[in-house]
Amino acid sequence: MKPTIYDVAQAAGVSIATVSKVINGTGRISDKTRKNVRKVMEELKYQPSMVASALTGKNTYTIGLTLPDLANPFFAEIARAVEDRGHESGFNFFICSTDNDPAKEEKYFSLLMKKRVDGVIIASRTHNTAFLKKMIQMNIPIAMIARELPALAVDTVMVDDFLGGYQAGSHLIELGHRRIAVVAEDLNEMSSRERLRGCRQAMLDAGIEPDERLVTVGGFTLESGKEAMRRLLLLDAARPTAVFACNDVLAIGAIQAARERGLHVPTMLSVIGFDNTILATIIDPPLTTIAQPMQEIGRRVVDLIIQEMRGEKTQKQRVLLLPELVVRGSTGPV
Repeated sequence: MKPTIYDVAQAAGVSIATVSKVINGTGRISDKTRKNVRKVMEELKYQPSMVASALTGKNTYTIGLTLPDLANPFFAEIARAVEDRGHESGFNFFICSTDNDPAKEEKYFSLLMKKRVDGVIIASRTHNTAFLKKMIQMNIPIAMIARELPALAVDTVMVDDFLGGYQAGSHLIELGHRRIAVVAEDLNEMSSRERLRGCRQAMLDAGIEPDERLVTVGGFTLESGKEAMRRLLLLDAARPTAVFACNDVLAIGAIQAARERGLHVPTMLSVIGFDNTILATIIDPPLTTIAQPMQEIGRRVVDLIIQEMRGEKTQKQRVLLLPELVVRGSTGPV
């Protein structure tokens, strides 16, 4: 038999009303009692009925999370961080991978509304502001990761992309590089533009004039990173001695393309990425990269959306976190 709310109350040594308050996130309950009740719920594998909650207009304890591509380790790690933090607060997740497809995204937004999720966290590029406005009108809290929508008042958790780009450029300059290429993800995206701008600023501050021929768009996949690097290597005499790729996947694609041309990394070409995913530690040589604080991103965005669900804040927040340079073996002196 499935455990009931009565079983939870008896095992935790509290009243049914207390268990109900923990489930609904209401009432004045000590952290010790709340944690004890949640622990018992987990041990008994007790799950409140989401269907019943939805029908009665109560919380369903589910949050939607839209991602552009789960094949990218950065988004997989973000999903894990978000899910871990949500589970600590008793929430489950509908994880939706949109592949940056507007039609697929619209389908998922519609599904999340039908499921009566308590909130939606968006880490994907979104083109469906009409759906988001509808969610806001339905009092469904929305929070965004690594992107902003100026037309909508929503909570946002971001990393300082300009600073990350500046750190990448400065590291390469300190190693003596002057011909520094940038492989961007998508220059229509603010994060890519800011990473490029940061790298350019580091060059300008060092008295180096950026070469527009050394900026190319690589997209989001390993193969597109390889293709972008191949284009840069066709410059021959003008080719770069170092490359800043705006994510780790593109950086690894760049390393593979360099090897195809017989270029050793880092003695003949230095490569730096962005994100610090697990890929950075398993590639040979290990990838120098700009680390995003993924656990902190997950924690902050979940906390923001739960605070809004519970009416604990009235102002939307824009949280800007700091990146960090992690030096490994893929960068070296000229």
